[in-house]
Amino acid sequence: MKLTPVMEKYILHWGEMGTRWGVNRTVAQIHALLFLSTHPLNAEEITETLTVARSNVSTSIKELQSWGLVKTVHVLGDRRDHFETLHDPWDLFDVIIEGRKRRELDPTLTLLRECVLESEADKETPAEVKARIREVMNFLDTLDSWYEQIKGLPRPTLIKLIRLGAKIQRILGKK
Repeated sequence: MKLTPVMEKYILHWGEMGTRWGVNRTVAQIHALLFLSTHPLNAEEITETLTVARSNVSTSIKELQSWGLVKTVHVLGDRRDHFETLHDPWDLFDVIIEGRKRRELDPTLTLLRECVLESEADKETPAEVKARIREVMNFLDTLDSWYEQIKGLPRPTLIKLIRLGAKIQRILGKK
């Protein structure tokens, strides 16, 4: 696949941003390439286009598949696996947020709930520390509940809500 300067700039930046998001640079670059591609790509095409090791491509594809960001597709007349990603930014955002929730928020909430339960019988942990742990748990519980409600909204409603921004204060009568 031939990259234009704009495509290359996008892919390089996405790789750089990936490292800031805690994602391997190559994983992010492959995702960017698949996002920009007008057709599914096989591993060899990805390897040649990004000039990365074939083994790195395989590992990166598996990582992207574990997130639900890349799926394997078959092309008529070609026995090789081809890969594609979602092309709608909203769909991508949904998948990434759900993945981060599952990998980060859910285990943290489980641990915090355990800590709060264990702290009830714990005489050694200072009351102030117990309160802080409970506050973090309550905060994350609130975010989790909000997320569960928001993700059920129809997309047009969600977009309107997001675009409201600070106007929401006026609607709610707050200054």
